[in-house]
Amino acid sequence: MKYFSELKRSMNYLAENNKTIFIGQAVEVPGTSMSNTLKDINPKKLIELPVAEEMQMGMTLGLALNGDIPISIFPRWNFVLLAMNQLINHLDKINIMSNNSFKAKAIIRTGVGSQRPLNPQHQHIGDFTEEVKKMCTTIDVIKLNEPENIFPSYEKALNRNDGRSTILVEFGDYYNEK
Repeated sequence: MKYFSELKRSMNYLAENNKTIFIGQAVEVPGTSMSNTLKDINPKKLIELPVAEEMQMGMTLGLALNGDIPISIFPRWNFVLLAMNQLINHLDKINIMSNNSFKAKAIIRTGVGSQRPLNPQHQHIGDFTEEVKKMCTTIDVIKLNEPENIFPSYEKALNRNDGRSTILVEFGDYYNEK
């Protein structure tokens, strides 16, 4: 069981669900290591976006409110920082603010950038998992440290019936190391 192959298997599994849609940067076109995990997915399920992280998280919430299950891909935690308003004030709180009238389930895929063999420096290697966990009331945040945890975590995020969203945190260095 390899880290990368488990990510690819998980993305293919998510793609089989009629309600899922993948959005973000480098989902339709190559550009990140995460792009390689989406190669076998029907292009009709992929929405390529420009670098506009807050807009992307807003679209994620809109898709979720529409009954879709967006898999919103932010290749690095550092990019999610630009979407924190939508993540913390809207996606995380919509169920609470609506007295559970709205159930907005999304899957947020992000990562800690790889440092080997080349360190891309601080704007790409942040790990804000613990800080975001403290800010979220309804969103689960899960670190994917080991290959055997990847598929069950994505499977749970997809199949949960409580309307909660899940952030899954990958590690770029593990794509080739584990």
